[in-house]
Amino acid sequence: MADTKLMPARLHHTAYVTRDQEATRKFYEDLIGLPLVAAWSEADVLFGAERVYCHTFFGLGDGGALAFFQFANKEDQDLFGPKMPQSPFHHVALKADRQTQDAIHSRLVAAGYKEPAMYILEHGYCRSLYVEDPNGLLLEFTVDHPEVEKISRDRLADAHAVLKRWLAGDHTSNNAYR
Repeated sequence: MADTKLMPARLHHTAYVTRDQEATRKFYEDLIGLPLVAAWSEADVLFGAERVYCHTFFGLGDGGALAFFQFANKEDQDLFGPKMPQSPFHHVALKADRQTQDAIHSRLVAAGYKEPAMYILEHGYCRSLYVEDPNGLLLEFTVDHPEVEKISRDRLADAHAVLKRWLAGDHTSNNAYR
């Protein structure tokens, strides 16, 4: 077990490139409910050239943020992104309570979102709302199962054994919550 004193405290931010800061702001602030907490207009010499960009941060409840870059120069914009993989297995998952998840869902529906751009999956151990942002980034808003503490203790107790078993070829499901 890792020494928790030597672990990072929380996610500070995760960063992506956006094609359109205003569309990104409208999505995250107006639909999702994450406030714009900082916008930095900057010019730095990075990777051998001066890069002019705007770096925005949308705040999370724990003090972390989702951040986005947009470059003034089209060549920089093309060089650095966005290049979001089209896979449901590449996403950012954010913890929410059911009331928050329902409110986000309602705002998205009112804005015209529907399947396949937005969908809900019952994983058993959690209920997840998935939606794609204007940049192609898939977001997941997850509500934990009411027995999350017991489930987490059980998974912590057998995490190494389950991984070892799976890697050895035994792919039997251990999700008894579906």
